[in-house]
Amino acid sequence: MDWQRELALQMTRRQLFGLGAKGIGLAALATLFKQEGWAFGAEGESRDPKTGGLVGLPHFAPKVKRVIYLHQSGGPSQFETFDYKPALEKLHGTELPDSVRNGQRITGMTSGQSSFPCVKSLFKFKQHGQSGAWVSELLPYTAKVVDDLTIIKTMHTDAINHDPAITFIQTGFQQPGRPSFGAWVSYGLGSDNQNLPAYIVLLSTAHALNTDQPLFSRLWSSGFLPSSYQGVRLRGGATPVLYLDDPPGVSKTTRRQMLDAVAGLNKLKHQEYGDPEIETRISQYEMAYRMQTSVPELMDLSKEPDSVFELYGPEARKPGTYAANCLLARRLAERGVRFIQLYHRGWDQHGELPRDLALQCRGTDQPTAALVQDLKQRGLLDDTLVIWGGEFGRTVYCQGKLTEANYGRDHHPRNFVMWMAGGGLKKGLTLGETDDFSYNVVRDPVSVYDLQATILHLLGIDHKRLTYKFQGRYFRLTDVHGELVPKILA
Repeated sequence: MDWQRELALQMTRRQLFGLGAKGIGLAALATLFKQEGWAFGAEGESRDPKTGGLVGLPHFAPKVKRVIYLHQSGGPSQFETFDYKPALEKLHGTELPDSVRNGQRITGMTSGQSSFPCVKSLFKFKQHGQSGAWVSELLPYTAKVVDDLTIIKTMHTDAINHDPAITFIQTGFQQPGRPSFGAWVSYGLGSDNQNLPAYIVLLSTAHALNTDQPLFSRLWSSGFLPSSYQGVRLRGGATPVLYLDDPPGVSKTTRRQMLDAVAGLNKLKHQEYGDPEIETRISQYEMAYRMQTSVPELMDLSKEPDSVFELYGPEARKPGTYAANCLLARRLAERGVRFIQLYHRGWDQHGELPRDLALQCRGTDQPTAALVQDLKQRGLLDDTLVIWGGEFGRTVYCQGKLTEANYGRDHHPRNFVMWMAGGGLKKGLTLGETDDFSYNVVRDPVSVYDLQATILHLLGIDHKRLTYKFQGRYFRLTDVHGELVPKILA
């Protein structure tokens, strides 16, 4: 075509916009950008018609089919949960030695303090299970399933404040704009259930009395991937998905005819412009149509026996609670949803830590352990990966005034605790060791990138080979980093 030849000859910015002014720019840009892979997918990309995933994935036999990620937003304290530090009994109230901190940065919330007194945990620890893992008295239910867990005590991150830290652990980058973990998995593997999204998000609010940290929808967005791979949030209450029901007077037949007509118009536009977001819009309309049946069935808990609600705890019958979301996560796993993301707020204890952390644990411990137990007894844990943890840990030194019954802890990125359970892992293993102050890693450090690479490996994905070309560069979840953590792999 004449405009294609003219576009090839005139590549200055001014001339390119001049072509757009002549009315040929949109079609030309669409063709050019599609050829260059500019936000329009990888070159030569082909998809499995059954799952919608990339042909050729998984790269090797997977250990798990799906992920349930229980993100504890705010940064749970490792001192009061899994990283037992008996040496702090004698060090309580003493100044953190300069040789331990070693000039490392701290947040603006404690940088003005004249004193950095070490503080022991007020809560007792015991060893549990055949593995002998140390678990706090705040987590009695988790202690009962500890032999099914793989505990990593030496996670570390690059970010010291909430927004970049949670963005980093969810997307592999501290600044917004990258695809989320679930979006990468959805893009690569597709879904085993075509009547529900491959990536579903559930939110719950704090049990603590402190103010919740905000959560943004960009944390489960698709970034520069096509928007069909973004997470779909299910709300608590009677309307889990807004605008899913047909308006009064609109029959199923009328709705089907309308969707077919709109799809026909969208296909014409796609032929004209080549914009993959038009295809996304068509597929999302179809997904919404199928979800009119699948979502009510998912949310109908009437067939769940009383024993299940007793297992997950007193809040399991209340929509939108953490317990109810854990139960929904099991139901979503049963239905083949690929990536299930739970966000629970309220783990940011800068002050009143003994009170608020106890409330948080009381509200989350039982349903978390119940999810692991429920999946196991249904035969789902073998091919499901459950992940628990926050975006960073807490400091050994007290934020604010230290008293006999009260203290707070600031953000600490240098080490924190996460655990996983499911297929392909060494069960009952505790990996890594920190110093007596739980301030620095002594053995077996695990970075956020390492964790991401290992999770993808369990899904049968080589993290270096799951890429997407955007603005002339191939991107991946782990950027240019990440190594497997072989010591936790079975």
